[in-house]
Amino acid sequence: MPAITSANLANAIVKLVAADALPALMGNLVMGNLVNRDYEPVLAQAGDTVNVPIPPTLVANNIAEGGSVVTQNPNLQTAQIVLNTHAEATFQIPDVTKVIAVPDLLKLYLEPAVIALAEKIERDLLGLYAQFTANPAVGTAGTPITEAVVDEAETTLFQAKVPAAHPKYLVVDATTYSQLRQIPRFSEYSSAGEAGLKALVDGAVGKIKDFYVFRSQFVQKTGTTPVTRRNLAFAKDALGLVIRRLPQPLPGTGAIAEYAELGNFGMRVVMSYQPNTLAQQFTVDVLYGVAVLKNDFGVQVLT
Repeated sequence: MPAITSANLANAIVKLVAADALPALMGNLVMGNLVNRDYEPVLAQAGDTVNVPIPPTLVANNIAEGGSVVTQNPNLQTAQIVLNTHAEATFQIPDVTKVIAVPDLLKLYLEPAVIALAEKIERDLLGLYAQFTANPAVGTAGTPITEAVVDEAETTLFQAKVPAAHPKYLVVDATTYSQLRQIPRFSEYSSAGEAGLKALVDGAVGKIKDFYVFRSQFVQKTGTTPVTRRNLAFAKDALGLVIRRLPQPLPGTGAIAEYAELGNFGMRVVMSYQPNTLAQQFTVDVLYGVAVLKNDFGVQVLT
């Protein structure tokens, strides 16, 4: 068994913080869990550009008896996403050994930092609403959402040839979500069965007209009278979130870093000592970029 030293103890502390950071972040994401995420554990710098491939379109040909196949040369398109956001949340812990001894204290420090990063990512993804220009917006600003509006949004995505196997999402603000819960056909047991009872008792809309419905506090709002709520209906490939690894700190600078990676998401946790405050400083940061991948796979739902 290796001896316990200040060096390996410091590394263990950073690993412990990193292990707790990512699950907390994923649990606070809405949009970040629904869009197309592209992550590779390669080092990158702010300003780098990542080319995300978009599946090409092929056509079916009728081959007659004795005939030959028609070779197609699909044009593999890419969407360029710039890693233009380096988001961080930093906090200090005066007595780090006490926090390690009492894990609940670590959670108390860590969760606000992680939630701040999640909120930043949510705002940036929902802020892409203006780039959905291929399909006309549905609904009317300042007007409650109706069953017909939801139906129109789903029809729009169907006509855009969103594959039937791909889930479709409707992300709305709190007011619009409340309006959905009050549409009688969706919120009564007599008309919607168990789903209606769940909406009435638990307050969870669940699924409406092939949309998985989510609410977010960061749906964009524009204008004043009336306020226009820029809700989004989309399929996964409509939006892209690209994350790349940030470099390790320079050796000998007194900082220790560890990566927290899970599925298509990753972040860095850096611990350093601050002599002015006699405290350990933790920085949780992530390098990412967001963009519209397939314009026709998304539509604004105005309320």
